[in-house]
Amino acid sequence: MQQFIDKYDFKGKRAIVRVDFNVPLDENFNITDDTRIVRAMPTLKKVLAGGGSLIIMSHLGRPKKVDR
Repeated sequence: MQQFIDKYDFKGKRAIVRVDFNVPLDENFNITDDTRIVRAMPTLKKVLAGGGSLIIMSHLGRPKKVDR
């Protein structure tokens, strides 16, 4: 059974949303391009407007080499 966000009832439910917030930063860690955050907002607002709560999963940067 396939479900779509437009028809899903989020009331009283938690939604895990994986977003790509790996945004470019300057040397002072200020966001230089917020396009990815802006584009994710309709999905996040849809869940909240439907009475749900959000768990947002993202990452920042690339993994560093592990020193052993």
